[in-house]
Amino acid sequence: MTTIDWDADADSFDQEPDHGLLDPAVRAAWAGRLRRWLPGEPSRVLDLGCGTGSLSLLAAEQGHRVTAVDRSPRMAALARAKLAGTDAGILIGDAGRPPVRERSFDVVLARHTLWLLPDPEAALRHWSSLLRPGGRLVLIEGVWSGTGLPAARLTAALAPLTERVQHERLSADSALWGRAVDDERYALIARSAEARRHSEVVDVHLILRRGDEVLLARRSGTGYGDGLLNGPSGHVEHGEDVRRAMIREAYEEIGVRLAPADLRVALVMQHRGPGGQPRTGWFFEAEHGVGGEPYNREPHKCSGLSWHSLSALPDDIIAYCRAGLDAYRAGERFVIHWHEDGDPVVQAPDGTDRAVRLPATSGGALHHIELWVTDPGAAEKSWGWLLGELGYTPYQRWEHGRSFRRADAYVVIERSPDLRAGAHDRRRPGLNHLAFHVSGRAALDALVKRAPEHGWSLLYEDRHPYAGGEGHYAAYLEDTAGHEVELVAPDRTGPRCTAP
Repeated sequence: MTTIDWDADADSFDQEPDHGLLDPAVRAAWAGRLRRWLPGEPSRVLDLGCGTGSLSLLAAEQGHRVTAVDRSPRMAALARAKLAGTDAGILIGDAGRPPVRERSFDVVLARHTLWLLPDPEAALRHWSSLLRPGGRLVLIEGVWSGTGLPAARLTAALAPLTERVQHERLSADSALWGRAVDDERYALIARSAEARRHSEVVDVHLILRRGDEVLLARRSGTGYGDGLLNGPSGHVEHGEDVRRAMIREAYEEIGVRLAPADLRVALVMQHRGPGGQPRTGWFFEAEHGVGGEPYNREPHKCSGLSWHSLSALPDDIIAYCRAGLDAYRAGERFVIHWHEDGDPVVQAPDGTDRAVRLPATSGGALHHIELWVTDPGAAEKSWGWLLGELGYTPYQRWEHGRSFRRADAYVVIERSPDLRAGAHDRRRPGLNHLAFHVSGRAALDALVKRAPEHGWSLLYEDRHPYAGGEGHYAAYLEDTAGHEVELVAPDRTGPRCTAP
């Protein structure tokens, strides 16, 4: 196969009218063709083997958002200079496998590129996978002195990949080349199906709790979000359900052997990274200490593990992971996190939150609880701390009261003007105590240890933490006003998982 040394003579190559498009008439002819070939509305265009960026510039001038790829750093530099002032992105890489990660495009454009690749059919298969539904391939090729790709060969290769292929003969249009040509030059515009059955990658994410802390991993060498923190996670593989996938990923990434009984669904999130495809993520909660001590089993993908407080998460977390943890802490169960294409992978420095919380059905669920107290200040110190540790956030504040909210329910602490004299007595008819879920035994033990600092004392200490009977793990606390709280941790004593 004849090859061209693209770096050898880039400047003189750019002077050729059929490549550099410096002649106004040639430039106008190609601009006219692109208007016919590209969508009428602004679209995402991937220009492969862009050379000095001549076609990329024409597409950008017509309002399209262009990503241009060339394997030659010198060509990429010339294209970058030519496209200065536009929002085009210039990448250095192989046109056959462009370095665009999981982004998708409305148009994949390639001029005099495909014939240089070692396996044109494989390149076409990959390029087709980069198209959005209804997208199109625009291929400009030919045969020169017996070298190149006949249109019949590419049309046959495109048939199983696209819905229809349009052939345009370009040899007869001398305006495109600045002179008359007698070899075979053509364009193929291959369109994918307008509607495909929607499919999404399903991924799983582990929220491993150690009291108020959660385990995060710092990504390294993955090509996406490297240097940022993320929870242990991965994709569901063929034939797996989401729970089995989470058990496998937890072992593969951090060496923790979880059993199905160890997992609780924390939330479900549909998310999309910048320029990527939608995904559905299942976030599971598990307690530290169950299944072994976590360690880094994938040093080629992770530079280290670290624990972080849920109430004071660092800023350098991948945005959708941060959104998931924030929603989890707030008690939300269903979230959409949809990046705009220009968003950073990390949470935006300006604090822009792309998360949309979706309300779950609430018919018959508890709306709020109201506690009347004699000393709102003291109650705020004890109840405010405890509710904050349980994931509630300050909600309302007025002269004689406070409220704290988690998802759709909230707790009110108020000194009402209608309050009658006398102390609270939980042994009289009426409210005896409130009971709250706690994520696990470690979290419950941490709360009990710190509770005296915030005005709580432990009840039934001689029977703690099994005062509720067999299979019950709980703590009973009392504040200075005599209000009782029960904290209940799940009893996860099911069979251990013996295999990843």
